[in-house]
Amino acid sequence: MIQKPGAFLFDMNGTMIDDMAFHGLAWHEVLNNQANAGLTREEVDKQMYGKNAEVLDRIFGKDHFPPEKVAALSMAKEKRYQEAYLPHLCLLPGLEAFLAKARSHHIAMAIGTAAISDNVDFAINNLNVRHYFKAIVTADDVAVSKPHPATFLQCADLLQVPYEKCIVFEDSPKGIEAALNAGMQAVVLTTMHPASDFSHFPNVIACVSDYNNKALDVLFS
Repeated sequence: MIQKPGAFLFDMNGTMIDDMAFHGLAWHEVLNNQANAGLTREEVDKQMYGKNAEVLDRIFGKDHFPPEKVAALSMAKEKRYQEAYLPHLCLLPGLEAFLAKARSHHIAMAIGTAAISDNVDFAINNLNVRHYFKAIVTADDVAVSKPHPATFLQCADLLQVPYEKCIVFEDSPKGIEAALNAGMQAVVLTTMHPASDFSHFPNVIACVSDYNNKALDVLFS
């Protein structure tokens, strides 16, 4: 049974905006052109989660690059991503109406993402949705990425909402695992993974392709 939610916590990439293909494009170009990784796009996509430094550690080994090189590769990747995605930047269908409905029901909202703050600003400022969110937790604010629960726990703490009253919106198994580790129920957006990839998670309320799905009505009943 779903109790009345106190807060909605949104991942960003793949959950609010369908931009993961553009992250893959940017990583593929930067890794191969500036770091001689020699990776296929499919190989890049498998490693493309968490903080940028964590991505580089998985691909090249921990501390392969000095911090200044990590920062330079990260900056180059984000610059390429923003250039490529800006003409296509938009919210997932139904999301803005969903945010407005949540606000009218006095449900607090936050963003909890592994994206860097510059990418969050890029998205929510261009989309003019910052005013919906009382808290934003980015890669810059936590030491460990999902599936560690720190991102969502910090969101809940900032909103002053009990963990068990938070509903997480996520597109990745690691994000859903982070919600589970935080003691939170979750809604899956199937932008990157089929619903079958989440069948073993006991905290999943629904799997939807966008925010127009009537299955989300239960959150307001």
